[in-house]
Amino acid sequence: MLCSSPECKGEDKVMQPSGDVIAAEGDTVTLDCTFESSAAKTQLNFFWYKQEVNGFPKYFLKRGAYGDDNIPEFQKDRFDAQINNNKVPLKIQKLQLSDSAVYYCAL
Repeated sequence: MLCSSPECKGEDKVMQPSGDVIAAEGDTVTLDCTFESSAAKTQLNFFWYKQEVNGFPKYFLKRGAYGDDNIPEFQKDRFDAQINNNKVPLKIQKLQLSDSAVYYCAL
């Protein structure tokens, strides 16, 4: 997060539980992401990234102040996230083998 206003104090924090999520093809999973911020939720943007084996994290989903966005290969009917209080969980439906990866949320 880039901030140039006096209200910016560097107090933003994002937390994800560690460990693997094990599921079968066709299942639905929800990956948790909790945040703390001194900024109003209406001013925040949240991002999800996917990192495949031997790859780097790739942006695929945004929710927040400047609208919602999924890149085309991550259809909204399978990948979705909604801001709810201090959480922005990622829901993946109709799991496919290609969904196997490490997922990161960011603020």
